[in-house]
Amino acid sequence: MTQFRGAFVAIVTPFQDGRVDEQGLKDLIEFQIAGGTHGIVPCGTTGESATLSHDEHHRVVELTVRTVAGRVPVLAGTGSNSTSESIELTRAAKEAGANGALMITPYYNKPSQEGLYQHFKAVAGAVPDLPIILYNVPSRTAINMLPATVARCAEIDNIVGIKEATADLNQISQVIRSCPKDFSVMSGDDFTSMATVAIGGTGVISVTSNVAPADMAQMIEAALANNLDKARELHYKLLPLMAAMFYDTNPVPAKQTLELMGKIKSGAPRLPLYRMNEETIGRLKAAIAEYGLI
Repeated sequence: MTQFRGAFVAIVTPFQDGRVDEQGLKDLIEFQIAGGTHGIVPCGTTGESATLSHDEHHRVVELTVRTVAGRVPVLAGTGSNSTSESIELTRAAKEAGANGALMITPYYNKPSQEGLYQHFKAVAGAVPDLPIILYNVPSRTAINMLPATVARCAEIDNIVGIKEATADLNQISQVIRSCPKDFSVMSGDDFTSMATVAIGGTGVISVTSNVAPADMAQMIEAALANNLDKARELHYKLLPLMAAMFYDTNPVPAKQTLELMGKIKSGAPRLPLYRMNEETIGRLKAAIAEYGLI
């Protein structure tokens, strides 16, 4: 799917006084598009979807679609550990005009591989005219969707790709090998995104793009064009910044960086996430200053 190709940003959800900062979100979207980001992913892990109410979730997706106004694809996070809730969120994303849905494997429940397949089959069948990108992130969900299960899901017409956040190039290779050639395999891990493209992936859904959209976009563009010298140069330039984005639980460092850059009024996450301590903020400031962000 050519629309799910390139460097997509897993965009943060800015909050102000505990509420979604709508103007802040619109400003971030414009910053991303100006920087060359190839797609916007609202309400993913980095968007703190787990602590958004349903009304907030719907509003963030609607606002993103309206602000983007067709300039790049919008891939809305709609996953849940409840199949019925996933269906409701996916239907709402379709109604809002999203170009696709990003669906995390159900977390906490620890379903079997058959349970994973039946879950995604049910959602795909309930919203058959919306492309679905699967999202495999075992470090968050406690379950790993195996390549054979991904290949089964890929046989369903509107399941068109996967965000692979295992950071395991062997598993990613097996997914690419097992699935149709037009199945989008996007890295969910900034550190391995260039390598994922080099072995046949189609891009990345990135945390680091929140703060350095131009460099992430250019790195993936170079990798997709097989310009590996330029892609490697950008990979190693970005590597310390990628590390800094995980000095604390994602998206805490990204939001703090955006506040320090003056891109959002407040980098505060929503509880139970919490701001970094002063020592870690000091490390973060040093890293982003060295990169030239502040």
